[in-house]
Amino acid sequence: MPYITVTALSHPGLVRDHNEDSLAVGPWTLCGTMTENPQTLGFPLGNPLVVAVADGIGGQPGGEVASGLVVRQLAEVGSSLDSEQAVQDALNACNHAVYAAAEHDPELTTMGTTVAGVVVLGEELLVFNVGDSRVLDVGRSGTPGTLRQVSVDDSPPPAPGRRTTSIVTQALGGALRFSAVTPHVSTLPIVGGERYLVCSDGLTDPVPEDTLDDILAAHDGGRAVFELWKAAIDAGGPDNVTLALISVVDDD
Repeated sequence: MPYITVTALSHPGLVRDHNEDSLAVGPWTLCGTMTENPQTLGFPLGNPLVVAVADGIGGQPGGEVASGLVVRQLAEVGSSLDSEQAVQDALNACNHAVYAAAEHDPELTTMGTTVAGVVVLGEELLVFNVGDSRVLDVGRSGTPGTLRQVSVDDSPPPAPGRRTTSIVTQALGGALRFSAVTPHVSTLPIVGGERYLVCSDGLTDPVPEDTLDDILAAHDGGRAVFELWKAAIDAGGPDNVTLALISVVDDD
């Protein structure tokens, strides 16, 4: 019987004074904390399982409040996310919730967050994002060259000579007045042995894709997650880094 494992880690990095990232794995959430040791959870394949990373927008107030609100709301409704429309509706509701929370506290005005994740169904994977946190199809362990981004960055092209940009063109919240979002939601077939990585840009900005690919080809599970985090730290750890590695295990 196939099943799902999720191995996750969240860390503030070496520059930020606190962690504005948050994580949801099924009904469990991790908000604004530090976990240097990867944690692994197992789930049966069948009922909807949401795995989401939210990255509070830096330089604006309440990033950790916005990201925590979003992952808790997704965790609460995760078992009902059985279609692309259900995911779009949930993300739109999260956007309304972030703005509503900011309206009730002037100190949180313009708080916002990106979000990216997957909902694992029995035979399909729903991929979603708003902003520049990412979902990557990383293939099987031992097979280099298979890393593929399956989310859609909401960001302009980077400046000449630069590999990344910190600008996002849409987020949940983040403005003085309510602004609707157009979530990116797509469906992929589930393949036994396949792995998917959900992460904040604290991993993908400092660590080139070929390095990510090499690590994921060489390692799996907790070792892979630790080595990915270490690569971000070795690159200066310029931002909070949160990641979840999802594996579809076919025990046959």
